[in-house]
Order: sequence, then C-alpha cells, then structure tokens
Amino acid sequence: MVVVTWQGRGLVGRCLDALAAQTRPHRVLVVDNASTDGTAAEIAAHPGLAQVLRMTRNIGYAGALAAALPQVSTPFMAWLNDDAQPEPGWLAVLEQALDDDGAAAAAASVLHAPDGTVTSTGVALTRLGYGRDATGALPFGFCGGAALLRTDALRTVGGVARSLFCYYEDTDTSWRLRLAGHRVLAVPGARVRHLGGASARHGTPAFHHWNERNRLLVLLRCAPARVAARELVRFTGLTLVLPWRRDHPDTPNFAPPLRLRVLAEVLARLPATLIARHRISRHCAIPRAAVWSTWAGHP
Repeated sequence: MVVVTWQGRGLVGRCLDALAAQTRPHRVLVVDNASTDGTAAEIAAHPGLAQVLRMTRNIGYAGALAAALPQVSTPFMAWLNDDAQPEPGWLAVLEQALDDDGAAAAAASVLHAPDGTVTSTGVALTRLGYGRDATGALPFGFCGGAALLRTDALRTVGGVARSLFCYYEDTDTSWRLRLAGHRVLAVPGARVRHLGGASARHGTPAFHHWNERNRLLVLLRCAPARVAARELVRFTGLTLVLPWRRDHPDTPNFAPPLRLRVLAEVLARLPATLIARHRISRHCAIPRAAVWSTWAGHP
C-alpha cells in the first residue's frame, strides 16, 4: 500500500491506524512530499512498520506515486490519500475482486464522508472530458483517493504520469487501462472514510488550475484526436472572449489570467504530451473512439 502525504500531521496517523487494522497481510510505503509540519515525526512515532520515502520537495500526488512504483514488488499496489481511513476488510475485499476477475486491472473503493454520505464509487467521464466523482455502480475509472491496481498492468501501460502533479492521475490511468483492454471494477464492500480535499481545497485557484490544465493534457494523451482538439479550441476560444463578457460565473476557472496560464502550460507541454500519446497508442487494444463513445457522459 502506498500512502501519499503532504503536511498531513493529524491525518496520516489515523490512516496508518486503519491500515494496521486490515485483515490481509500487506506492506505500507509512505511517501512524504517534504512535509514541514511534523508529519515525519507522526509517522516515525506510529507503532506500525511503515517504510518511508521522503521527498526533498513536494512533487504532488502523481509524482509521489510515480516515485513509489519502482519500490513496489507485490502483485497489487494500493493508492491512498493520507485523509483516507479504510474499514478493516477493505484490502481483502479489493484483492478478492481482482482475483475473481482476471480482466480487471483496477478496483475502486466506495468513499464516504464522515457523516456517512457516499461521495464516490469511482470516476465518471463527462462529455467535455472532465473526470468527476461517480456514485453509480459502473464507473469509467477509479478514484485515486483509495484504490487497488495490478502492479504489472500499471507498469505495462506506462506507470503514473508524474507531470500531472495532482488531480487526474486516476482518470489518466483509468483511460490507459481501458485503452489496453482492462476493466475497472466498482467494489461496493470496499468502504473508506475520506475527508476529501485535505491538501488542496476544492474551489481554490490552485485546484481549478490543475483541474483545467490536467483535463486538457489527459485528453491530448488519451482521447480521440477530434475530442482533444475540440476541447482545446473550446477552452482557447472561451478564454479569449471572457474579458469582454460580463455574464460569466465569478469562479477562479473563469478568470482570464488563470486560463491563460493553463493554456501556456498546455502548449509548452504539447510536444512531450504528443510523444506520450504515441507511446500510449502502442498499448491500445481498444480504439480511443470506442472508449469515448462507451463512457463519455454516462453516469
């Protein structure tokens, strides 16, 4: 199991408590993204036997998972946010689901808020290519806050896209697994208490920056070319007309400076992104258009 933490004092200890209560044998690797708030001391004081990989700087959730992957020697790799607290049978249920379905490469958990409300059973793909939390029984992908993946399948499709930093690493990985012909399972019995947005609050400018940028990058990497081009043109066009419009929502994702920064970063990364798209194509067993038509806009 890989737990990623950044400034997670007060959270990571409770996550490790929940992992210590699991009914299946496991190893725990904590990736600490250069926390400075006492997180390291909290991990060191925990009675569990967690291995720690401490980064010299914050490389994001995606970067931390990519750094952890070479350290994983087990058939399965669990992804966990530091604000996730799985129930004791969580790992056993997920492992059993993947054991029972050889075509599945990832298993999604049911995430619920502290009040018990279900917040995610996986990731849905919208008609604009956004990844959003799903609450249905058949999601497009898994939510990276708490999931289990086949390690060899993850490596085969290219590992984790560290350049995304945070957000959409789960959507991107789900895309690549689907394109390679794998299934992603929703596992109702794999329940996890999840605070959500503990590191980067939803609705902040930082969240919207990563959300908008990474949506476009993932589409350019994984989606049909017409869809990726359409959304890039749509985003660019709206960005250019926004300064003359007074009726747009007063949220950070409609702020022209943020959108211009997103465009600049997407264009700067375009050559590397297209190279990544070519590499992803080598593992495609299912056409991009078929994955899109099956999943885009479905609950």
